[in-house]
Amino acid sequence: MTSAIHAGHRQRLRQRFFQNGIESFQDYEVLELILTLATPRKDMKPQAKELMRRFGSLSAVLEAPTSILLDIPGMGQSSVFALKLPHSVGRRFLFEQTQGKDYLRSSKTVKDYLTHNLRERSREIFMVIFLDGQNQIIKMEELFSGSLTTSAIYPREVVQKVLDYNAASVILVHNHPSGSLTPSGSDRAVTKKLQAALTAIDVDVLDHLIVGGNDFFSFADHRLL
Repeated sequence: MTSAIHAGHRQRLRQRFFQNGIESFQDYEVLELILTLATPRKDMKPQAKELMRRFGSLSAVLEAPTSILLDIPGMGQSSVFALKLPHSVGRRFLFEQTQGKDYLRSSKTVKDYLTHNLRERSREIFMVIFLDGQNQIIKMEELFSGSLTTSAIYPREVVQKVLDYNAASVILVHNHPSGSLTPSGSDRAVTKKLQAALTAIDVDVLDHLIVGGNDFFSFADHRLL
């Protein structure tokens, strides 16, 4: 009887999704829906609510390290796989939407990808967006991670990548895991260091974006370039 009740509940969740889309779901219900794909014969609402209690947000659950998720009672490999797969697919989808596109015309898509990719990272990640002479995106690549001080960023590697991709300009990107959007002294120093190295080979630094949570700080908008 209990199994039939759970099956009916899961069916209603799926019907809601088809009729009204994901926007009609609360965050814990999104998790519940995902988890039912891995555990079809069990009520996953308590598990979904527990995940929300522990991590505080849907994005934090989806970005949580696999090792931490596996330590939670009731979370096996199948459940963790179910959580990780759609998030990874979404990231790849957003990435592919940016390739070969004009940066200025698709800047919102690019920023959606960067937010999706960087907002929940526990370490600082430094990326470079490589652009051709028509401002089309050639490549977006993560180059450095950790504490992004001037000694941790190697201009030679950035210059070599620019030459490899035959880029005409670049946009620098890194995240602040704290969520702060204020550029540090080190952020400013890194920007000047890379700008000097790239100017020497006639490559423009169009912007340096800092990702903090769901928002951005633009060096170009604040006239720091």
